[in-house]
Amino acid sequence: MNNPPMTAAELHYPRHLDPMVRTSLQDTPAVLINGPRQCGKTTLVRQYAGSMAYFSLDDPALLEAVRVDPVGFIRRQDRAIIDEVQRAPQLLMALKLAIDQDRRPGRFLLTGSANLMALPQVAESLAGRMEIHTLLPLSQSELARRPNDFLRRALSQDWQSPSSDQAAGPDLVEQVLAGGFPEMRQRTGTSRRQAWARAYMSTLVERDIRDIAQIEHASQVPRLLAILAELSGQLLNLSQIGGQIGMDGKTVDKYIGILEKLFLLRRLPAFSRNELSRLLKSPKVHFLDAGLQSALTRLTPDRVFIDRQRFGATLETWVYSELLKTLAVTPESWFLSHYRDNLQVEVDFVLESALREIVGIEVKAAASVTASDFKGLRQLRQQTGSTFLSGIVLYNGGHALSFGDGLWAVPLSML
Repeated sequence: MNNPPMTAAELHYPRHLDPMVRTSLQDTPAVLINGPRQCGKTTLVRQYAGSMAYFSLDDPALLEAVRVDPVGFIRRQDRAIIDEVQRAPQLLMALKLAIDQDRRPGRFLLTGSANLMALPQVAESLAGRMEIHTLLPLSQSELARRPNDFLRRALSQDWQSPSSDQAAGPDLVEQVLAGGFPEMRQRTGTSRRQAWARAYMSTLVERDIRDIAQIEHASQVPRLLAILAELSGQLLNLSQIGGQIGMDGKTVDKYIGILEKLFLLRRLPAFSRNELSRLLKSPKVHFLDAGLQSALTRLTPDRVFIDRQRFGATLETWVYSELLKTLAVTPESWFLSHYRDNLQVEVDFVLESALREIVGIEVKAAASVTASDFKGLRQLRQQTGSTFLSGIVLYNGGHALSFGDGLWAVPLSML
């Protein structure tokens, strides 16, 4: 039982999820922190190791012992942190038995590098006994050591000028391509960061996929990832992708589901309400980290200078990731989607509250905004009526500008 070392990259960044984890431990028997490998889960939970035993299932000997006798292992623990619990799914039934016998809050703090609740046996085992939080790579507000107040500002339309130390122009390109993984950001220069990203994804493909699925064409996964990186932010066409790598659409769908479970990417559903029959229902695909996506597309600052269109796709992925991080630390439930009608009028992101309130967000890499950039947001406002709260064009400028009727141009740096 050893406490893992804390990397220098993770040491100095308090995570916005921490207060929510602490609250959950006060009234819930088991708390699970889901998220990609190396996003900072271990660093977050190890601060509790003074009062709870710590175990990592990345330890081969411990993993084998747990797999052989999961019930015995859990019975020996009063309170415990169990890292990378997806490596021993049989442990979750033992946890269920232990919790049913002793429902004290804060008994077990778990981490998983796969979306455990997407696995049927897990969802059945711990339903009603466990609270789940998602930790993604570092957000820009965490890196800047400031509150994540973007959603609050969007709802109140309180857009004060960003401070002078926030990224804009070339600095924004560097921030986007660096991604949010602590270890990746610790590397100096684009080539070293992208080398780390490629090694990271190779490890997932070669090892972690086996923990959650049996697949026949593992050798095709790197090609699939490369294609999906090029398509990040675009509508998903399973048959077209499959045709490029010799798979049928159903197999591509299955493999994308596996990559989603590993927190590499996610499908962004189309916004729809039953009465809006004109809307298309195709999802988009987005990587969860712009650093990984840009490594797969070999996008560098020099290439951004000569190919702004490519950067636009990566920037949209970066905004998607930042919005997910915002929603992960927001107590209220919000649904994230994209808007596209049959005339191909689009809005990159639609935030919808449980009360069906709407905030639309467009992403623009340029440093200026015109009234025409609000076309999709105006259409979304027409479709959603009084539930439309605000429409935002995020752009690479330095000032928040009102375009009337709840429409705003807002600096990307305010994410």
